[in-house]
Amino acid sequence: MSDSETADRYRYFLPITTRWMDNDLYGHINNVTYYSYFDTVANHYLIHEGGLDIHAGAIIGLVVESKCTYRAPLAYPDRLRAGLRVEKLGNRSVTYGIALFKEDATQAAAHGYFVHVFVDRATRKAVAMPARLRDALARLVVNPEP
Repeated sequence: MSDSETADRYRYFLPITTRWMDNDLYGHINNVTYYSYFDTVANHYLIHEGGLDIHAGAIIGLVVESKCTYRAPLAYPDRLRAGLRVEKLGNRSVTYGIALFKEDATQAAAHGYFVHVFVDRATRKAVAMPARLRDALARLVVNPEP
C-alpha cells in the first residue's frame, strides 16, 4: 500500500456518517472508531453485493489481521466516504485495502487493510467462499497477481 492513497485506487465507496460520540477528548475521531468504519464498509459490501447472511448463514468472515495509517484528523460532523478494494483474493481469505476520505477529498485521511478468513459458523474451521461472494470480491481486485 502506498504512503499516499487516492480515491481512484478504490473500487467501491460507502458514505459514512460520523457521530458526536466518535470524537474523543482530543477533539477528533478516536483511533478505534476508524476500525469500525473499516468493518462497516467491508461488511456492507459482503452483505449487499456478495450475499453474505450474517445472521443465519453457514459461513462467516473473521478478521485475523488489520492495520491503519492515520494521515489527517477527522472529526464530527465530517461526512466521509469509505473506499474499498481487494488486494489479495484467495479461496478462503481476502485482504481488503480500505481508506477513509472526507466527502469530497481525493486524498485519504486514513488508510489500511484487514484480512478476513471465511469459516464455518459452527466449527470455526476455514472454508472456501461461496461462488457469489468470491465473484463479488473479484470485482474489487486491484493489481491482480499473475
